[in-house]
Amino acid sequence: MRVVVQEAPFDFGAECDRFAAGRRDMGAVVTFTGVVRGDGDLATMEIEHYPGMTEKALTAIAEEAQARWSLGDVLVIHRHGPMRPGERIMMVATTAPHRRDAFEAAEYLMDYLKSRAPFWKKERAKDGDKWVAATEADEQALTRW
Repeated sequence: MRVVVQEAPFDFGAECDRFAAGRRDMGAVVTFTGVVRGDGDLATMEIEHYPGMTEKALTAIAEEAQARWSLGDVLVIHRHGPMRPGERIMMVATTAPHRRDAFEAAEYLMDYLKSRAPFWKKERAKDGDKWVAATEADEQALTRW
């Protein structure tokens, strides 16, 4: 399991290659990458967090996924700091002997990272800044787990 919180962009292809390298015992590798949407006049999305607390929370979410599904490995990368539309915010990857566990665990991680990870997002646009709150749909997604 690897959990990373970083400001710098990450290379999705390189991360996928490294994550899946040598995994001949796994039949499935599932990946997801979140990207900053360029809605309206959004100039940047700024993500803040508390170092130490954030890594601990993300690790707990990843450990819960490993306990619930038969997984070979889990990767979570989440960025902080300012990002422009089109830039990658985060990445989740799972390996499992069978695809169902890999897909379900990845969806679980995405849902919990969206709603429960201790990040604060601020949208910076021409008409001013605003903090982004979790939506009702984000909260509803957690009910299936």
